[in-house]
Amino acid sequence: MSAQDHERLDPEELRTLFLFESLDAAKLDWLCRQGRVEHFPAGPIATEGEPATCFYVLLDGTVSMSRRVQRDEVEIARTSQRGVYAGAMQAYLGDQVPQIYATSLRAVTDCRMFVLPADDFAKIMREWFPMAMHLLEGLFFGMRNTNLVVGQRERLVALGSLAAGLTHELNNPAAAAVRATSALRERVAGMRHKLALLAGEHIAPAQLRQLTELQEAAVERAAKAPALSPMEASDREDDLADWLDAHGIAGGYDLASVFVAAGLDTTWAAEVAEAVVPEQLEGAMRWLGYTVETENLMREIEDSTGRISTLVGAAKQYSQMDRAPYQLIDTHEGLESTLVMLTHKIGDRVRVVRDFDRSLPRVPAFAGELNQVWTNLIDNALDAMDGEGVITIRTARDGDNVVVEIADTGQGVPDELKERIFEPFFTTKPVGEGTGLGLDISWRIVVQRHRGDIRVASRPGETRFQVRLPITAPEGVAAD
Repeated sequence: MSAQDHERLDPEELRTLFLFESLDAAKLDWLCRQGRVEHFPAGPIATEGEPATCFYVLLDGTVSMSRRVQRDEVEIARTSQRGVYAGAMQAYLGDQVPQIYATSLRAVTDCRMFVLPADDFAKIMREWFPMAMHLLEGLFFGMRNTNLVVGQRERLVALGSLAAGLTHELNNPAAAAVRATSALRERVAGMRHKLALLAGEHIAPAQLRQLTELQEAAVERAAKAPALSPMEASDREDDLADWLDAHGIAGGYDLASVFVAAGLDTTWAAEVAEAVVPEQLEGAMRWLGYTVETENLMREIEDSTGRISTLVGAAKQYSQMDRAPYQLIDTHEGLESTLVMLTHKIGDRVRVVRDFDRSLPRVPAFAGELNQVWTNLIDNALDAMDGEGVITIRTARDGDNVVVEIADTGQGVPDELKERIFEPFFTTKPVGEGTGLGLDISWRIVVQRHRGDIRVASRPGETRFQVRLPITAPEGVAAD
């Protein structure tokens, strides 16, 4: 049906609307011929995501605008002001962007609207306002490219920070393993030397067998040695050093500290003395001392290499290397790997409390992107606390959603800023210390990519970010 078959708007009434008040009579007449007046009862007018075919201008009534967040419609504006507009507002960009409604428009009361086809709206923008159109086009794509470039820079800076932290964390156990390996070589050489000396003293086979049994017992006791307080350890070292000095063994205190750390005492030393003749006691004790040190060094190497393996595993999980991008994930794995990656920044003055519901089902998600969300939220919490306080990470189920809450004991977010913290480039950090894109990226990952929700509640001493993720994948999408 053509525009002529619909109710036409009078050009003078069109002039009363702020969008058209500066147009000349010819342009107003053209708009009235191409557009039409439509009456909408209370209910939907345009739906988010559908093809954008019309540009709507309110003449009478009340309308509301909303965005879809997961399964909920969130109202973002409600007005009865004449001349407000919505609909195909990016029609002038043509095929450069998807031509769909970015929001839903609903009539709250019966409404009278001026409706202009999207093609006609695009035509008047190109022909009547060429300079303005180029400016708007440049602004639109400029902002989009700026967001893209700065977002990439934000990711690179975060990645660099994580890489530096991971290198630092890897360096400690790696250096410990190198030191322990060097010391182990010396202890093994000393053990061979003492064994050769014992053999040169013609030790009896029965004595050597008994010494070997004592060696095995010492190794077993060292593996189960109880933790001693500094006072207890000092008292036992003094007793054992006195015993060694009394039996003519030089440097007894050095040997005593090795044996006490392994859970050995004067009773065990007396068993060694009974197994050999007095002339062989010092050689036997030093040989056993090398044995205990060797075990301790091998345990240190095992701990260090295990720590390296844990860090590499956490980095692999964090980056989702060799994994499908969209998959069913355990949210706790991502949270734990993120904490490992941020260990260098968490430090000793921050306590991390885990309140995890381990019975939660796996959720369909882009795991690597969610790890970026956890990184942004935990990193912001650390900044808010100035490196000292408590971070509490909770997981729970709320209906058809998995909820991840990250809380901190920082200074909080002022009420007047809560509504803006998810805006691009908005930051509360000092100039040069933040791009203002961390929470914007997190919002887009959670809301747009996962059809979830992210919200904040804050007061001084307690700020809580809640992320809700749907348990089921969108219809027609399968997760590996």
